[in-house]
Amino acid sequence: MAKSYYSVYLSHFLSFLVAQFGVGAAAALLGGKTLKIGVPMKPDFTEFVDVKLNSTNQTIQNQVTGYSIDVFKAAVSYLEGLGLHVSFVFEAFVDREGKSAGTYSQLLQQIPQKYDAVVGDVTIVAKRSTFVDFTLPYAESGMRMLIRVRHNRHLDMWIFLKPFSWDLWLSIITFCIFIGFALLFMERNAKKDERIEDSSSRKQVAGPSIICLPIAQAVLPERESVAKKCSRFVLLVWLGLAFILMQSYTASLSSILTLDQIKPSYPTIDSLKRDHENVGYRCGSFVRDLLRDHLQFDESRIKNYCKNKDYRDALSKGTQNGGIAAMFDELPYIKVYLKKYGSKYMMAGPTYRTDGFGFAFPLGSNLTSYFSRAILNVTQGPIMDEIEDKYFGNNQDDLQDQYDQISEETPSLTTQSFAGLFIITGSLIILALLVSERCVWQRPVMLAKSLSQRLSSSSAKINPSLPL
Repeated sequence: MAKSYYSVYLSHFLSFLVAQFGVGAAAALLGGKTLKIGVPMKPDFTEFVDVKLNSTNQTIQNQVTGYSIDVFKAAVSYLEGLGLHVSFVFEAFVDREGKSAGTYSQLLQQIPQKYDAVVGDVTIVAKRSTFVDFTLPYAESGMRMLIRVRHNRHLDMWIFLKPFSWDLWLSIITFCIFIGFALLFMERNAKKDERIEDSSSRKQVAGPSIICLPIAQAVLPERESVAKKCSRFVLLVWLGLAFILMQSYTASLSSILTLDQIKPSYPTIDSLKRDHENVGYRCGSFVRDLLRDHLQFDESRIKNYCKNKDYRDALSKGTQNGGIAAMFDELPYIKVYLKKYGSKYMMAGPTYRTDGFGFAFPLGSNLTSYFSRAILNVTQGPIMDEIEDKYFGNNQDDLQDQYDQISEETPSLTTQSFAGLFIITGSLIILALLVSERCVWQRPVMLAKSLSQRLSSSSAKINPSLPL
């Protein structure tokens, strides 16, 4: 979870306070009082706060659990380790029917008249800080857009060409022609015995059909189509190259045929406003004010939803059928949603930063600083990882990266991808040519040696007195 940049400075400041006034002064802040903690009643996203009400009296809760509750209890345990005993009792913010009694901001406004503090997934925003004090954030936050994705798979009659780029296809054809001419050049002086002369393989070596020989050898490698060992070595090198190319082609084509080409249906907020689309937000969230005041959506286009199922149904309908085109919510909630329904949805657009989730206390309360210090130590310790794994599982922070990295198009393999392979193969073929046609390059050498010997003999005859 994210830590505020000023957390280190606050930690030193709080340590100074404890050193100056002592733990006993901290204990005197409560004066034996039991803190009355208000908690929000949530119809969904109970991973953060889950309130179980009494079946006979809906205004009394039997149990309060969740991620935020466990973080608060861990902070209390830390304070008790310092000698500060904190007694508290949870009270759900509900009406007589056991339903939520209002928004998060309305819950915070009950401090200090009704509650001594509020614990839950409460976002720290500037407007709320005018009537309560927040602790350091214990969880990162920020608002993003949740949308449905559309499948954009383009399967046409030329789909079989997409695994390789055009420059790679041209390189492969050029390499086949090069190998064909190399084989034709090496086989031109092959000894013509009767067996080879009368065989169909010998006819294959002759003429322009040699250009197609590498491909034929890759398809039918059992056919004996060449006579010289160096030619067979060249074909062996070509078979290795062809095997790698075929495996790469198969893998790339499979990814194109099986993986959906995914991109957001509305990639920008401007497109939503331009097309007069409906947008949604979570019940009781501050996001409504942000959509209306900051992003300037028409208020008639803003709808609220309370449950994951409501999100899914509204996004499935779309604006034309009375639903919405995008859902705006905070990152922790979107990650929980994507964990359940991620196959058809993704995050899009910029991230609007907030200060994260925190606990609220009355303005000027000394408890704020003590709980901030406790949160700082809890979030930096191993217990925080245990709490996160308990409610969200492993790799929760990687979900956003997984959806941000979805590409709009699967790139084709290029010549650059196989440049090293082509260089090695070409070098081996040239080496085989030099070995096979050593008579070609040895003839000038022998001629030079013969000429040198003649010049030496002529010089000896002209000057017999000179020692040889």
